[in-house]
Amino acid sequence: MADRVTVIGWDGSPLTAAARSALGAATLVAGAAHHLALPEVPPTAERIRLGSVALAARRVAAHRGTTVVLADGDPGFFGVVRTLRAPEFGLEVEVVPAVSSVAAAFARAGMPWDDAQVVVAHPRTLRRAVNICRAHPKVAVLTSPGAGPAELGLLMEGVHRTFVICEELGTTSERVTVVTSDKAADHTWRDPNVVIVAGGSVGPGSTPDGGGWIAGRDPAAGPRGWCLPAEAYAGPLGEGETDLLRTAQLARLGPRPGDLVWDIGCAGGAFATEAARGGAAVIAVDRDPEACARTEATARHFGVQLQVVHGTAPHVLENLPEPDVVRVGGGGAAVVSAVADRRPERIVAHAATRDAAELVGRDLTEHGYRVECALLQSVGLDTRAWTESERSVAFLLSGVLPDRAP
Repeated sequence: MADRVTVIGWDGSPLTAAARSALGAATLVAGAAHHLALPEVPPTAERIRLGSVALAARRVAAHRGTTVVLADGDPGFFGVVRTLRAPEFGLEVEVVPAVSSVAAAFARAGMPWDDAQVVVAHPRTLRRAVNICRAHPKVAVLTSPGAGPAELGLLMEGVHRTFVICEELGTTSERVTVVTSDKAADHTWRDPNVVIVAGGSVGPGSTPDGGGWIAGRDPAAGPRGWCLPAEAYAGPLGEGETDLLRTAQLARLGPRPGDLVWDIGCAGGAFATEAARGGAAVIAVDRDPEACARTEATARHFGVQLQVVHGTAPHVLENLPEPDVVRVGGGGAAVVSAVADRRPERIVAHAATRDAAELVGRDLTEHGYRVECALLQSVGLDTRAWTESERSVAFLLSGVLPDRAP
């Protein structure tokens, strides 16, 4: 295995004395083309163009001598250090860090970033990165070819954000551009770049001006509780939004950061808001304009990001981006069938009668979902006299697609 491996971060500024010393003693240097062109790279050293980090790591592990790996920014932050330290390569590394490209991007924008989410966008993770941008007011996206500013902008159709696009940070070709998300696809952007995605309401999950105690979104912000009681919402809730039913639906779907949730028949917006409070991106759909307005007001009240679409399902669903999990709060079996055609991982629906529940369950089964049904009965009691105050009964159906389930 390699005798010594030093990983040097480079942010465009002059190399430190420690970095120059390690580089001067190197017999193998790995890095991008602009790293290998640095004058400090010994002319006698073997050079490896850093494309696949895993392939380079194998070369480094087999080299007998002193190796230096050059990387942009802080190599320990979404960088090469993780791959080099993987058990299959057996490498122990020394790290000389530099300013991360995320920190540099926020510095160029003059913005604090302790309250920002940070995601990596590759073609295989682009959709999940976009969902984080939908769900949070401040996100830094470390892009890659095929998953850059243009692709981000195209997939965020219908959601307004501001993009601060920082190209080739630390080089003489550095450029910082501010555009709206709908204009990002109109340009050709140079790699590497970092995109700051900002906008939308700043809610209780964001760091206040006085500073917070945890980086990113504060998980303890806002009211305590996974599902809030009906009285926590200012407007009236629909018959499918009872506390017990919402709790069971959220438990079955398990929405999480990076997911896109469809809430079809959003009514008062309670379910949509609670899914968004958990960090998921949400598209709330309703044919009633008053329900759409109530959902928008509820989201503003709790400071969460979600997109509200006015229209009648199933037709309005055709142009929506692909969901991960879906709650069907209205529309019955026809809407459930249209949703199942899109193959989300999980679907929940409810019915007032057994016949309606059987119809929905049969349709989900025919679409290849594993179906469960439970009869939920809730009885509220007035504890002053221990008398019944309200009663609700519903059939809860949940479908899980086996080939997409983790």
